[in-house]
Amino acid sequence: MQIKETIYFDKPGKEHTEIVATAVRKRCEELKIKSVVVASNTGETALKFCEALKGADVKLVAVTSHVGFHGEDKTDLDENRKKELEQKGVQIVRCSHILSGIGRSITNKFGGVTPVELIAHTLRRFCEGVKVAVEVSIMAADAGAIPTDTEIIAAGGTGRGADTAVVLKPAHMNNFFDLEIREIIAMPRQWRS
Repeated sequence: MQIKETIYFDKPGKEHTEIVATAVRKRCEELKIKSVVVASNTGETALKFCEALKGADVKLVAVTSHVGFHGEDKTDLDENRKKELEQKGVQIVRCSHILSGIGRSITNKFGGVTPVELIAHTLRRFCEGVKVAVEVSIMAADAGAIPTDTEIIAAGGTGRGADTAVVLKPAHMNNFFDLEIREIIAMPRQWRS
């Protein structure tokens, strides 16, 4: 049996990013975790995690939205920020969102809901950040950026920043149901702002 501290924020928000990043570092040290995945569309959140993890023996992977996520052929992560992160040793993963992807296009065109969207909405019952953390861990695993045979920490948030972090054993998209959420490090108690 273990007794661990969990951080609960009253509401979601990017203002919790530094607290979450510090808690992630502490948990990496306690569990000897070597990989952290963080959702970071603009790279700002990844930079904060990079600072918190400085000097730790941890690989940081920043997962960003695919090109065109917000329309047209644009990306939120500009080239200068991408280069800055890569120079600091952060691996960048840019790919389609696993828990929406083509399903969102089907829903937008024809209505209804797809099974993948049901999974996303189920994870949101905890909070948006849990859904995001699970999603970016799968995206990073599918990109070959993290192992799936050991625990990692994944962090996400509600909109911008990170207000949630979980310890999990990741899985690839094709064996999603092997994924295990093992601990919640931090999350907002109320996930709608």
